[in-house]
Amino acid sequence: MDRPERRPAQPCFSSGPCAKRPGWTPAVLASAALGRSHRAPAAREKLAAVIEQSRSLLGMPEDWRLGIVPGSDTGAVEMALWNLLGPRGVDVLAFESFGEAWAQDIAQELRLSPRVLRAPYGRLPDLGAVDWSRDVVFTWNGTTSGVRIPHGGWIAPDREGLAICDATSAVFAMDLPWDRLDVVTWSWQKVLGGEAAHGMLALSPRAMERLATHRPPWPLPKLFRLASGGRPIEGIFRGDTINTPSLLCVEDALDGLAWARGIGGLPALMARSEANLATVAGWIAGGAPWRFLAEDPATRSPTSICILPAAPWFDALDRAGRAEVIRRLTARLEAEGVAFDIAGYREAPPSLRLWGGATVEPADIAALLPWLDWALEQSRP
Repeated sequence: MDRPERRPAQPCFSSGPCAKRPGWTPAVLASAALGRSHRAPAAREKLAAVIEQSRSLLGMPEDWRLGIVPGSDTGAVEMALWNLLGPRGVDVLAFESFGEAWAQDIAQELRLSPRVLRAPYGRLPDLGAVDWSRDVVFTWNGTTSGVRIPHGGWIAPDREGLAICDATSAVFAMDLPWDRLDVVTWSWQKVLGGEAAHGMLALSPRAMERLATHRPPWPLPKLFRLASGGRPIEGIFRGDTINTPSLLCVEDALDGLAWARGIGGLPALMARSEANLATVAGWIAGGAPWRFLAEDPATRSPTSICILPAAPWFDALDRAGRAEVIRRLTARLEAEGVAFDIAGYREAPPSLRLWGGATVEPADIAALLPWLDWALEQSRP
């Protein structure tokens, strides 16, 4: 086929850090509280603003706590696991690499013998098999598999255990059922296009009660501690961060939140992500030689859109051969300046992963798709 002529205006389709919002320039950071202590009033005001504006944009219940924590989403999840787990059994859903990582940490580091409900890349475990007398740890959106949980109806409203949700590629792009969740984590670097290394940890009243009444039997490093002397450290939820945050990144996070409000808030963010997924789905339905990694349309992620070639010659290759095709394809697109960082996750089946979060313009997704067809043909063994 002929080499396409139209190019995406923004070739950044990485799944984290993700594309900056449309129209972003470094000038938006001019008001950052640089050179100031993060304990200074001006800096604390900005940190508190990130918390309150995030709560408002997401429609988080008023009785939930939200704090800024170190280590991106990974840090937020680990803090929840190390502080809250232990009083009862644990179920873990593992349908992509991060769920598997949480299962391994719970088993190998906390030594709690979790029951792990697994599914291969492209599918969800049996949600009906979850035991809600236990704590349950799960990702809402499989960033590395392109599979999302479609709704919260499977979460028991009268659960005894805590619902601990790693939602980093879902927050600001999907409608989360806050009444069915107890812990929600995410990072700035995903849907709003913020910078890395800062995480957000949201706790329901049930999670706060656990935090106040449970003393973990393992040592907790200072960077992980959410309680002191049997009481939650409330300052964390007012912007008194455990360690020193980047005030440049804080300013960038505030810019992303302001942009989100300006385009219509959470409904508009969700609509932009769904439009990106619909663009890819329409292209595949129209005969493109590709298929979704997520088998069930109801579980296809609108943020981490994972696809792979649907060609007999590709399926006939072994894993190393398929991986080489993807390597050639992505290298060719990067050399053309058309798409950066779209290779699938290393542990996933050889595939592509297109970020479709709200900062990505549907027009750029549409412009990219013909290039995928062209590059696939060019990369065939």
